[in-house]
Amino acid sequence: MTTPKPRQPVRGSQSGRPIMALLDLLGRRWALRMIWELRGDPLSFRELRERCDAMSPTVLNQRLRELRETHIIEMAATGYSLSPSGQNLVQAMLPLLAWSEEWQQMLDVHVEEKE
Repeated sequence: MTTPKPRQPVRGSQSGRPIMALLDLLGRRWALRMIWELRGDPLSFRELRERCDAMSPTVLNQRLRELRETHIIEMAATGYSLSPSGQNLVQAMLPLLAWSEEWQQMLDVHVEEKE
């Protein structure tokens, strides 16, 4: 499977639009989780694998390759870390974090109303 990039057809879209390439990349198994886990200090391969519920080393290697190829993560002296672009991506994801917490509260209220 090729790494999704803008200006290339990706799964579900032939348009080559950057957003479609990003959605394809982030929609790959474990990609978002890896980015989220790397939002702090650099992590070694083993540390990242442990934080991702002991995912398959084969899948971890594949995602690391894709995310490095797209300049979202980079190799640091002490392990893998987010690149400046990856850090910007996490900042763009923070409103989704806030929304998800509001969504959870809304669902909790609806569950309580039914009880």
